[in-house]
Amino acid sequence: MKIGFLGLGNMGTPMARNLLKAGHDVTGYNRTRRRAEELKAQGGKAAATPADAVSNVEVVITMLADDAALEEVMFGNNGALPAMKTGSIHVSMSTISVSLVERLTEEHGKHRQHFISAPVFGRPEAAEQAKLFIVSAGPAEPIKKCNPIFSALGQRTFDVGEKPSAANVAKLGGNFLIAVTIESFAEALTLGRKHGLDPQIYFEFLTETLFGSPVAKTYGSRIARDNFEPVGFRLPLGLKDVRLALAAAESAAVPMPFATVIRDQMLEALARGMENADWSAFARVVAENAGL
Repeated sequence: MKIGFLGLGNMGTPMARNLLKAGHDVTGYNRTRRRAEELKAQGGKAAATPADAVSNVEVVITMLADDAALEEVMFGNNGALPAMKTGSIHVSMSTISVSLVERLTEEHGKHRQHFISAPVFGRPEAAEQAKLFIVSAGPAEPIKKCNPIFSALGQRTFDVGEKPSAANVAKLGGNFLIAVTIESFAEALTLGRKHGLDPQIYFEFLTETLFGSPVAKTYGSRIARDNFEPVGFRLPLGLKDVRLALAAAESAAVPMPFATVIRDQMLEALARGMENADWSAFARVVAENAGL
């Protein structure tokens, strides 16, 4: 399948490589041209503009940091949307706002194109290993056509319906739960440390008895070791996702008090200079507030 891939960052680059390995014809675009040239060296093609990347493809995949980046790529100078062919499919795999998904759904419809939302769960190492979890939503036939793409990128895809924004609500809710897990482990391990418990032993007890999920083990281990390297997902992006969850909640009159607490914890972490840290590093705020 001919694919235009827009956004070759920490997640997009390994995803594009896996599509090449699966035999797809991939043309990449990134604001930093070097990333696209690296993809070209691995068997893909490099485009100078978003429009160039999508003008002759069946499927356009976007994997960008936030709403502003996606809007620039799709609607800005040499933007992708007007250059896409009639009948082609845009698969948005980023974590973006529900309002932008609704706008993209409408605009692609006006251009007789299809729009699918398919955000992913997983850090860059999961993207490398094609072990992402994908949540898809959109028209049935375009989703069916994209299933081979999803199979090349992840270990399982969950289809949540024909309304594209449903996938983004699922993604925002999932990221909120991950952030709650980070906060919860930070509070529990800090309590243990203040009372003399070895954080590593306490972490092992918690994850081998009560909380054995991959999320709990991954982030709980980082908190227990007070080591948040390598950075897979930066703190400002985590804060962006919590804000998007709160915006989606407000639009539907859903109180989310835990999300408000986590937003404030992340803001405090940024105020303390953690803007380049992994998003899980906001757990340090809990420890520092306890005098550790």
